[in-house]
Amino acid sequence: MEYNFKEIEKKWQQFWVDNKTYQVDVDTSKPKFYVLDMFPYPSGAGLHVGHPLGYIASDIYSRYKRLKGFNVLHPMGYDAYGLPAEQYAIQTGQHPAITTDVNIKRYRQQLDKIGFSYDWDREIRTSDPEYYKWTQWAFIEMFKHYFNNKTQKAEAISDLVLEFQTKGNAEVDASTSQEDIFTAEEWNALSEKEQDVILLNYRLAYLANTMVNWCPQLGTVLANDEIKDGLSVRGGHPVEQKKMRQWSLRVSAYAKRLLEDMEKLEWTDSLKEIQRNWIGRSEGAEMDFLVKGSDVKMTVFTTRPDTIFGVSFMVLAPESELVDQLTTSEYKEKIAAYIAATKKRTERERMADVKTVSGEFTGSYAIHPFSGEVIPVWVSDYVLAGYGTGAIMAVPAHDSRDYAFAKKFDLPIVPVVSGGDLSEGSYDAKSGEMINSDFMNGLDVKDAIVKANAEIVERGLGKRKINFRLRDAIFSRQRYWGEPFPVYFKDGMPQMMDFEKLPLELPEVDKYLPTETGEPPLGRATNWTTEDGYPIELNTMPGFAGSSAYYLRYMDPHNNDALVSEEVNEYWQDVDLYIGGTEHATGHLVYSRFWNKFLFDIGKVCKDEPFKKLVNQGMIQGRSNFVYRIKNTNKYVSYGLREAYDTTQIHVDVNIVKNDVLDTEAFKNWMPEYANAEFVLEDGKYICGWAVEKMSKSMFNVVNPDVIVDEYGADTLRLYEMFLGPLEASKPWDTNGIDGVHKFLKKLWRLFHNDQNEFVVSTDEPTKAEYKVLHKSIKKIQDDIERFSFNTSVSAFMICVNELNTIKCNKKAVLEELLALLAPFAPHITEELWWLCGHSNSITEAKFPVLNEAYLIEDVYSYPVSFNGKMRFILELSLSLSRDEIEEAVMNHEQSQKWIDGKTPKKVIIVPKKIVNIVV
Repeated sequence: MEYNFKEIEKKWQQFWVDNKTYQVDVDTSKPKFYVLDMFPYPSGAGLHVGHPLGYIASDIYSRYKRLKGFNVLHPMGYDAYGLPAEQYAIQTGQHPAITTDVNIKRYRQQLDKIGFSYDWDREIRTSDPEYYKWTQWAFIEMFKHYFNNKTQKAEAISDLVLEFQTKGNAEVDASTSQEDIFTAEEWNALSEKEQDVILLNYRLAYLANTMVNWCPQLGTVLANDEIKDGLSVRGGHPVEQKKMRQWSLRVSAYAKRLLEDMEKLEWTDSLKEIQRNWIGRSEGAEMDFLVKGSDVKMTVFTTRPDTIFGVSFMVLAPESELVDQLTTSEYKEKIAAYIAATKKRTERERMADVKTVSGEFTGSYAIHPFSGEVIPVWVSDYVLAGYGTGAIMAVPAHDSRDYAFAKKFDLPIVPVVSGGDLSEGSYDAKSGEMINSDFMNGLDVKDAIVKANAEIVERGLGKRKINFRLRDAIFSRQRYWGEPFPVYFKDGMPQMMDFEKLPLELPEVDKYLPTETGEPPLGRATNWTTEDGYPIELNTMPGFAGSSAYYLRYMDPHNNDALVSEEVNEYWQDVDLYIGGTEHATGHLVYSRFWNKFLFDIGKVCKDEPFKKLVNQGMIQGRSNFVYRIKNTNKYVSYGLREAYDTTQIHVDVNIVKNDVLDTEAFKNWMPEYANAEFVLEDGKYICGWAVEKMSKSMFNVVNPDVIVDEYGADTLRLYEMFLGPLEASKPWDTNGIDGVHKFLKKLWRLFHNDQNEFVVSTDEPTKAEYKVLHKSIKKIQDDIERFSFNTSVSAFMICVNELNTIKCNKKAVLEELLALLAPFAPHITEELWWLCGHSNSITEAKFPVLNEAYLIEDVYSYPVSFNGKMRFILELSLSLSRDEIEEAVMNHEQSQKWIDGKTPKKVIIVPKKIVNIVV
């Protein structure tokens, strides 16, 4: 019986479906383990070989933990909302739901072929109304809560209203944009609408005017990661900064907890550092600068109050509301032109671009709070409105961007910390002695910061403050294909729908474009109102809405009464292992952690962190192939001969290349322009060039996993993807090495079959040597799996099978343990061989082999026996023998008699556990 992977894989994949092998339920008799993949967006292109890398790794670990006796939750679903489906709908008129459904079916076919152990009964789609009902519910709950800074948790808005009614807001310490203080009497005298306006400043989900990335051609707000070089990633359209009334989530309220709670997570230091930088905690002082000839105050935040006497100019962000107030008439035209130009750049681009220096003078001057000197006020795009106050005090001697600005516009550079060469650049180090600094002269920087903070507070100029870079999340999108907001408007103010009205489903529209009057696509819906005639919100939620709590819904996907029941949540608790790409190291993880912490605060989940351990898999890069066209011809010269010709390098489809040898006939059929191609061959073959590049359709280096599965089998694909290199590293896809992995599986198959391909295993007791090979492998592979070192596991399997072949082991007691060991990596072939061994149940019900260290203890040693320094044979002897017993055993051996040839040895040299050398 040959190893027929096609029949075997088809058979067992159907078996798993028919027997619901991977279906899982709450089982309190077993410890739980929750393994989660970052679920995919189902694009029209389907999967390429890079996509399953993390899925295979998580599947190996899931199967391993199941064999270890854990009740493993390993679900899969689809992040189904996305701009590509909407753009396709705009172009073709086809509803995005149809496109998405087609794409999901394609993804599912591909995933099934690879043999994943997903519990598909738990599949979720973010576009399913029964799923996004709970996204809408969570939004309503956020609207009904505020963040209490004293208790550091979300609390009910109704409790806040009670305090306003009895005490006003003077004693309220909340995360809020509310600045005005009011008494209980003043609150109670307000109209309902006036009260609602104030409450929006406190709610965790709130409506406010916000600066956004606006793409006119797409008619929607874009997230930072949807923009590159000032253009939309989708379509390459210009993007501008624009102030719009948008829904936002007060994520910034949780900044302190998000930062501090990272310490209890099993994440890599590098990932934690990315999160820390994204949250961006900074400690400093907030102080006011008066403006000459005006009642306006400029409030700035600085982490270096010690440098206050080095301030030589002030800078406002172009978006700051102070720009209009401080720009004098003679500078208005220049400022307006500058702001218009700035709108074409995103904040991320402005932060990254340290080379471009630009700005305009407002015509106004601030007054130095200590010296009383006047300081010019400028506008520049290197200052951002969303961080700090949108205004800075510029200290060019000790800040590189301030220094570049001062040099460009010939502004004073006043050193206040000794050290550094200001002719070369700013001196940014936080060390040195203070100079030119009045009451701080002679202090070191550390002491000067303390002194400056104290003076600022004592003189009533400002206060100490901790700032976070983390912004509130803009939650509105002007798109059709997204979750509808469960919001209607009464007297212009937002009201939440009752839970019984959920899910609020997307309405039908005639087109998926904004209306002729500029409203979002939902403005095209007929009767998009409540039963009472109130208009419903026209925006939809962003892509991250559905992915922020999907891990919780997997726990209890069919529950109609709650996102997840208390009983189920208490069992599964949190995600034990989360695997996904580093591209989600900021936005998704921050938003999910925020969402989870909010639900924890209101008592809906039992853990305040969603992902206990997180592993980022690397990227599988493309291995591109090239042909070399002789210029002005349709003739192609092989790689080794190309230097003799003037050629153009052209990408060629890697699927018509094998081991860098081009299938010339397939090349001719690939595109019409190559139909009459001629070739200059070397040794009768056309050898292609190659390079490692990003896997991309434009480079023709996309490898479809279906092709690999059809040619080599899913088990080969799974093993090979792991064999390519460390899980977390980026590595090129190279089909040239896949044959070796496939041959390994054939060699494994032959361990169970004789020369006539008949299944034959022995029930004899294995030898010590056979047990040693097995247990050496158990030790190595178990350790590798726990460290996610799957590439070295595959190497260990190869060594194990080679060693068992060498000693001709076909003992059932050893081979069955080997199958259980290999099952997480190659589930199909191990199921088949397990069944051939006489088991009626699936190998998923087996136990992971238990290591017996006793088999690894060495009790014999193979001595190389030499005569006059030349090794002649190997003799295996017990390690318990004394030196005299070793000599006696060697001298009495028949091989020794041959080499001694009747002579008397002059000397016998014995080095225990090393060598024996007989000098004749």
